[in-house]
Amino acid sequence: MIAIVRTRTLRALRTDLAVAETEVETARARAEKLQQEVEIVSDSAIRAETALEDLRAAHARSIADGARAEGELKALRAQDLLDTEDRAVLRMLLRQARKTAGPQKVYVLLRYGAFHSLHETREAAEEAAERDGADPTAWYTQGGTGPQYPADEAAWLIQPVPLKGSS
Repeated sequence: MIAIVRTRTLRALRTDLAVAETEVETARARAEKLQQEVEIVSDSAIRAETALEDLRAAHARSIADGARAEGELKALRAQDLLDTEDRAVLRMLLRQARKTAGPQKVYVLLRYGAFHSLHETREAAEEAAERDGADPTAWYTQGGTGPQYPADEAAWLIQPVPLKGSS
């Protein structure tokens, strides 16, 4: 079978064909451009997903670090309270020990080498001698820096005596 086509129809078909081919080329170019955009967006989505996973891991580590630090802080606070209590108890024990320890040395007051009295401080020994008529300006301490006299020649003599166990 033979078909007869008129020239005007043929020209219209060829024009339509040229327009269709142009549209196909435009569509192909647009499809390639869209394909490139899809790849770019896909790569961006993959990078965003990776970054999100990294952030989630960092967040989990931060939470764990915070919990560990909080636990350590609680332990340190408890230890600090114990240390404070220990210091208070030690202070109390030290005060009690000082109260019960007594003097480290005593001072013997001699009159012409004979025992007169025993005192906890040098000042107490001087006061006792002055009450009994000693001259407040004429003191001699055995082993001191002033003039040295034998114990039986000095009217009043204060002799420090260390107690047992002290130096």
